Amino acid sequence: MDNSVKLYLPTDAAHIQTLKPNTVVQIYGTLYTARDQAHKRIAQALKNGESLPFDLHTAAIYYCGPTPAPRGKAIGSCGPTTSGRMDAYTPLLIEHGLRVMIGKGVRNAQTVESIRSHGAVYLTAIGGAAALYQSRVTACELIAYPDLGCEAVCKLTVENFPAVVSVV
Repeated sequence: MDNSVKLYLPTDAAHIQTLKPNTVVQIYGTLYTARDQAHKRIAQALKNGESLPFDLHTAAIYYCGPTPAPRGKAIGSCGPTTSGRMDAYTPLLIEHGLRVMIGKGVRNAQTVESIRSHGAVYLTAIGGAAALYQSRVTACELIAYPDLGCEAVCKLTVENFPAVVSVV
């Protein structure tokens, strides 16, 4: 992907605003996995004034529920899940500092407005490319909600992780 842009995470609002829709990015750094149930717990923690398992201001959330790692791998299958399922929670997370989200599919109008008005970015990952994404994860650490199984929050270290800028 010769025309791609490298995106190092964590990043800041100024760098996010340099990204243009339809740009392919290669991501390097830290992602946190979180799906429906993790988002529900994170939103409830925010509403209750409780601490979170990671800092939303520096976090990039990948909508993914990884499977257990096979022998010799950092992670199992880890393709993106449908982002719209997180739309009920996303504006609240953005209001509390979240700036980078990665998943697949479209976002609802309220979420798009929240992304744009708060200087955030939504990146689209490739559906059906779980093996590709698995190969780009160099480390995976379970950090919160282990009772959720594959929907638990994991901290991933990624290199050359492809996505497309969809909403900025």
